[in-house]
Amino acid sequence: MGLPDVDIHLNPQSPELFDGEINNKVSIENTEKADSDEIEKREIRVGEEEDESPSDGGEGLRNAVKGGDFEQTVVFPPNPQLPRPEAPPGVINIIPNTEEEAEKKSEMIPIPTPSMKRSNSTPETAFDSVQIPAIGKFFREKSNSLSAAFTRRLSLLTENNNDDVVLEKTVTEFNLSGLKVTVKLKNEDENDEIEQFKGRITFFSRSNCRDSTAVRSFFRDRKLRYVEINVDVYPTREKELIERTGSNAVPQIFFNERLFGGLVALNSLRNCGLLDERMKELLCRKCPDDAPAPPVYGFDDPEEEEKEKADEMVAAVRVLRQRLPIQDRLMKMKIVKNCFSSSEMVEVLIQQFDCGRKKAVEIGKQLARRHFIHHVFGENEFEDGNHFYRFLEHEPFIPRCYNFRGTTNDLEPKSASAISLKLAKIMSAILESYASEDGCHLDYLGISNSEEFRRYVNLLQELQRMDISTLSISERLAFFLNLHNAMVIHAVIRIGHPGAAVIDRRSFNSDFLYVIGGYPYSLTTIVNGVLRNNRRPPYSFTKPFGSGDKRLELAFPIVNPLIHFGICNGSKSSPPVRFFTPQGIESELRFSAREFLQNDGIQVDLAKRTVHLTRIFKWFSVDFGQEKEILKWLIGYLDATKAGLLSHLLGDGGAVHIVYQNYDWSLNC
Repeated sequence: MGLPDVDIHLNPQSPELFDGEINNKVSIENTEKADSDEIEKREIRVGEEEDESPSDGGEGLRNAVKGGDFEQTVVFPPNPQLPRPEAPPGVINIIPNTEEEAEKKSEMIPIPTPSMKRSNSTPETAFDSVQIPAIGKFFREKSNSLSAAFTRRLSLLTENNNDDVVLEKTVTEFNLSGLKVTVKLKNEDENDEIEQFKGRITFFSRSNCRDSTAVRSFFRDRKLRYVEINVDVYPTREKELIERTGSNAVPQIFFNERLFGGLVALNSLRNCGLLDERMKELLCRKCPDDAPAPPVYGFDDPEEEEKEKADEMVAAVRVLRQRLPIQDRLMKMKIVKNCFSSSEMVEVLIQQFDCGRKKAVEIGKQLARRHFIHHVFGENEFEDGNHFYRFLEHEPFIPRCYNFRGTTNDLEPKSASAISLKLAKIMSAILESYASEDGCHLDYLGISNSEEFRRYVNLLQELQRMDISTLSISERLAFFLNLHNAMVIHAVIRIGHPGAAVIDRRSFNSDFLYVIGGYPYSLTTIVNGVLRNNRRPPYSFTKPFGSGDKRLELAFPIVNPLIHFGICNGSKSSPPVRFFTPQGIESELRFSAREFLQNDGIQVDLAKRTVHLTRIFKWFSVDFGQEKEILKWLIGYLDATKAGLLSHLLGDGGAVHIVYQNYDWSLNC
């Protein structure tokens, strides 16, 4: 049996593709050369045995070929009349149709393609028609080309390094068989602290501390990994700070277990150029166990838990919860659920505590003041007779309160000012770690996974029976502003941001509740009910509080228009999120107004005699006054350039046009 002229190439590196008996494989390709005299011809004797092993799909003849001292195997190409398999993704023209294409096979251009999944409608036997030898040959050739390409690249880099050639690009990209490979070349002169330092940088800080902010910014600019221990968030760590440094002053920086110092020491070494050397010296080894330990997620401070004690009225409450007949009743043509009568409650107290009726009524009044029970219609505090009350946990608004965890917080209520201060410190610490410097962009995912946010959620339970009436005017203003901004962050994490949809925004502002001092508060009740003295929200016909609502007692009698620059609703066009202190609430609000107005809140077009204002002035015009009054009021909060332009427009007697800017409701992330 005669064969055409062929070239035989041995490939000893190829894996066993067909069966274990074949040790050497021969790839046969038709060749065509210009000079016919240079063609080398061989005679190949082919055995008559046929191998019908399923490893070749049953389509090729396998014949033993004897040459020299060993047997060779010849794989015949498939009949050209048979259908050809489709090319795998990422490579064009895998199977050559002509001899000319076969020569160009090694020059095929791979194209990057996305990873493809087999269609569900494609049967598993769809690949049975593909010739196994062809697939094996393809993957063998591709693996060889991949190895060769990597070898060439590595040799090229080695030659460049030996010749001291400066690489202009730090990143090299090349494509190999449909795979995009990116190699980043490290610059030896670049100070890569993450790889260089084996130790740990730790520093103690406080919320709203300028020096702590400067240290944090320095580490971030240098891309240094650090652990921050905020003693306002972790109060028990302040004792450790005093033991290690002899003072509670912050910031205090530690390199491993060694005390480095504060901001002054950091600036001194940085200015003299010795900081990097000092850091290499102290951070060249792994952090030992006696270094300040990083905060651990999910663990509360044990000393704080020991300080908490149960309310003195809890014993009476537990008895009443077990013995009172709690049921639904029909009153005033309404079905009131989960209530009990005051006479029933008095009888239980008399029997349990062996006291007189007057003493039992006094206990009932104390329970009402501490917000364990409420009158179902809010008509009175507590009176003996045919009056009906319910426990706080049975109030209809409780299922929508996100600071209620199934049972009432029965611990002794803490001071409202202490809770307000702790709330502001925790949320300020969250901003310092997970917000941009201007407060316009927040990392909500990072906040939701942080230990600070977990502690904030735990702190919210203290609000359930807190006595807000003990707060001063400035403390109450700071408390409700801070609580609103914290609620927005909490609501975005729990239920998502509503976006520009009016119905979704209305639900977002009304349905996300906290129970505070025994009563429910939403975002809209805080802004429009408390801060704006129970004024109607924009595009609404009803006020947040009805007549006789106990929450009206907390409403501010005079509306301060500056509150609108301290309220963040989670959108990009709202003022940046801030948290305020009771001592500096007025100055902090004025600063917020100036910063917001000088950036995007107002634009003055002198040529067109037009002033572009944020829509906040349109929505809450009743708080700012008429349009001309608004423009005069704005002059005191603008920089010299804008104030001069606006004064010129108002002073020449001409008409001034006011245009309200579009409001971007997208999330401030």
